[in-house]
Order: sequence, then structure tokens, then C-alpha cells
Amino acid sequence: MAETPMQSIVDWREFREFAAVDLSRSFVLTWALESETLLIDIDLYLTPEHPFYEKPRSSESACIRPAVIEFPYCERIEFGEVTADTDAEKMASKLGHGSIEGLSRLAGGRYEIRGEIGVVVLDAERPILRLKRS
Repeated sequence: MAETPMQSIVDWREFREFAAVDLSRSFVLTWALESETLLIDIDLYLTPEHPFYEKPRSSESACIRPAVIEFPYCERIEFGEVTADTDAEKMASKLGHGSIEGLSRLAGGRYEIRGEIGVVVLDAERPILRLKRS
């Protein structure tokens, strides 16, 4: 049976790296490309099931922790009509900040990130999520 395009899309909720977090309630701060790895600094929303979840203080409404999403071996970044193969580092630094609506793995191992910044498509390895020390 042939695979349809919809069958090949994998939502971020199906990745073990994103268990017990909510990307749709998280916020992208910066983008950078270092040594062929796309780094997305993010304020990450942790759910109560996450091992590093802490009950929010009275002045807070959620458990938010600084984190980075890494896409190793990022070979290509597409943003709108612009594609960067050779100067992806410069392009990554110009991507904006804002909330995330979704992250999906597309056919062919490409990834799509949607949100207030628009749609970013990249060719990279599977993402790695790392919490930062706060």
C-alpha cells in the first residue's frame, strides 16, 4: 500500500523527547546555527508529569523552564520563499521569536515548525530537547 502524505506526518506529541511538555504553550526566544546544529532557545512549558516539574509559585501560572531544541546536522532551512543552504547560519539568526503552534516530521525526514514567526522547514536529524540550568 502506498504511503499518503498525511500518513507520513508525525506530530511532536509522538516524539519521546517531548513527553510531558507542551510546545503549544512554549515560546521561542532565539535561533542560532552552530557547527551544523540548529539551536532554538525556548521557554518550555512543563506538565505535572515531567520529572523536573515544580509547582508554580503564587505569582506564576505555569511551570516554565529554559530549554533548547537542537536539530543536529541541519543542512537546509526554508522560511517563506527563502531557502538557505550556504548561509543558513545568517538566516537562523534572523528568525523571530514567538509562540509555537506545531512541530512535525514530514516525509523524507524534514521538519516543519509553525508559529507566530510563520513556517520554518528544515532538513536535519531528529530533534534533541535539553533543559538548561535555571
